Amino acid sequence: MIKKIKLLNKDEIYAVLGIQDRNLRALEKEFKITITVTQDEENGGAQLSLNGIHSRVDKVYSKINKTLELLRSEPQINTCAQDKIPFADGIVFRPAQSPPVKPRTQNQNEYIKLIWESDLVICTGPAGTGKTFLACACALRALQMGMIGKIVVTRPIVEAGEKLGFLPGDINEKVDPYLRPVYDAFQNMLGAEKFNSLRAANIIEIVPLAYMRGRTLENAFIILDEAQNTQPEQMKMFLTRMGLNSKIIVTGDITQIDLPAAKQSGLISIKKILGKVPQIGFFEFENADIVRHPLVKEIIHAYDKWEKKCK
Repeated sequence: MIKKIKLLNKDEIYAVLGIQDRNLRALEKEFKITITVTQDEENGGAQLSLNGIHSRVDKVYSKINKTLELLRSEPQINTCAQDKIPFADGIVFRPAQSPPVKPRTQNQNEYIKLIWESDLVICTGPAGTGKTFLACACALRALQMGMIGKIVVTRPIVEAGEKLGFLPGDINEKVDPYLRPVYDAFQNMLGAEKFNSLRAANIIEIVPLAYMRGRTLENAFIILDEAQNTQPEQMKMFLTRMGLNSKIIVTGDITQIDLPAAKQSGLISIKKILGKVPQIGFFEFENADIVRHPLVKEIIHAYDKWEKKCK
């Protein structure tokens, strides 16, 4: 028996096929049927042909149509918003078991648009504005769309009050707490099982900044988080890892520098050094863009006032 399903656009194709067609391959394996995809280049859609035993084809047909019904039932954003975000449904990434990731402020809209338009983006701003989370969501979307082959996220390991040598475990266990916020972002969007699977396949790589030296990363979406804790020479080393068909996003908060007082932050110096390079996008979030608990905004505002008085 053969049944056919029409996919109207790229968003439906990505939602049904999954990363590197993994959703389709999983359905084929589970239900023991064959699924072929015919691209409609003219209209940007595709057609699926489900071939196999009647009852099994019916189950897969129903499963895929439920996904499409959910996708098509979501309200479309207005024309103005469509100009600001490069996705037809206004959604950056659609997790399997949590709400869709989408911009919650106008500045977040502009940030996502800049990420999509630029190969190198430097983003600064206070905690809770979505700098890293949205960059990770864009990376997953680019992976889903087949634009890149892997995601690399890195952080400088800077001790803030505790010495690594006194922490238990080997080097990986010592640096794991520093990388935990990035794990949390991906697990939130992918679920622990899928995240661990992509890490095991080296499709998502999360490493300390020191491990980046000597590498050239091609066909990759690369994120440097907590960049305020890099020194200028480390920033230069990181930026020069960029290979063909790669995108780099640098995020940080210049009010939370943990470097020794005598050390200059590479995130502060980068605009002076690269500010006139036209292909590089610079973006700054404001306190108004904080999307964590409402108290976070009040805490940051209070600390800003206190720090100004102390100067």
